[in-house]
Amino acid sequence: MGSLTAQEPRKAVVVSLEELKRFSVPFESLEEAFGPSSLGILIVKDLPAKFLELRHKLLFYASYLANLPPEELDTLTCPSANYMSGWSHGKEALKSGSCDTLKGSYYVNCAFYQGKDVTVPPSPEFPEFAAPNVWPSETSLRGFRETFEELCTLIIDTAVLVARACDRYASAHIENYQAGYLEHVVKTSMFTKARLLHYFPPEPSSMDGENGNQVEPPAADSSDHDSWCATHIDHGCLTGLTSAIYVDEAKYPPKIPAADPSKPLPALPFLQSPPDPAAGLYIHARDSTITKVSIPPDCLAFQTGEALQLITGGKFRAVPHFVSAGAVGKERMGVARNNLAVFTQPNLEEVVDREKGTTIGEFSREVVSRFG
Repeated sequence: MGSLTAQEPRKAVVVSLEELKRFSVPFESLEEAFGPSSLGILIVKDLPAKFLELRHKLLFYASYLANLPPEELDTLTCPSANYMSGWSHGKEALKSGSCDTLKGSYYVNCAFYQGKDVTVPPSPEFPEFAAPNVWPSETSLRGFRETFEELCTLIIDTAVLVARACDRYASAHIENYQAGYLEHVVKTSMFTKARLLHYFPPEPSSMDGENGNQVEPPAADSSDHDSWCATHIDHGCLTGLTSAIYVDEAKYPPKIPAADPSKPLPALPFLQSPPDPAAGLYIHARDSTITKVSIPPDCLAFQTGEALQLITGGKFRAVPHFVSAGAVGKERMGVARNNLAVFTQPNLEEVVDREKGTTIGEFSREVVSRFG
């Protein structure tokens, strides 16, 4: 296990949205961002002006959502989709085998990217991919669906441009690469999945327990510093990530006003930085060091997944990463963390390994078997 405190941590590659639109991202930058010795992450700056407002609005919605009455949250779950549509809480297993109750997730299929009335085709073998979306009522969370869909659309639009840049590189470096293939996969997918994450504030009674709570920061050689989200690699093509926000829910309780549900929900103030600077996203670099990556609030980050690694024949690599909660002290009591991840997953019939002819459906079976 590498160290959390590398002396000179590597920095993620940053490109502008305009560079992506103009096809002017240097191949060297793509290699540094996604190549075999990379951190597997690219940050995109200079996004549309509406991005910051959408990010803030959706991420504070996560606190309101997670604090809905339990009986209302129950109506937003989908057991038939293995809780990967709508609300999911306490269904994910931790490394110890116990259920993770510290974070809740809200899953949304992004087939709406293909058109307002488009619905995802059924897939009995993969109900997690194909389940219809479940939305809170407008009287509960006014504007939630509209905001969610608008932000995800912006993220997928940007992912398409990143995919186009990857295609340019692949066409120049991979023999018989199908021009424009990754852009096609990302742009036409019916199975892109978004996950809105809410990490609940730690309870005083759990100051030294599981679920990402520890009194002292983990030692450099500890296997427990992937406490909020265990070390893993993504399985899709590109994962779009927003910067997280931290909300002091003790000071600003996310309770929906009962007076007039037709009015927009009050915006929740958020902290300018995490209570513990050690909290956040970490990446296992190829040299065995562990690097903390900070995403600026006005930027998006895109991480590589296994499908991208297969499509590019290993030119671009999926990289293990995790989220650390940092230490739990008085400064973290009452503070929640909210974030959004958008996983651009290919349609089931798309080929991800041309040499073997493997489709994403076949690859997904293999992924499921790893955990089965």
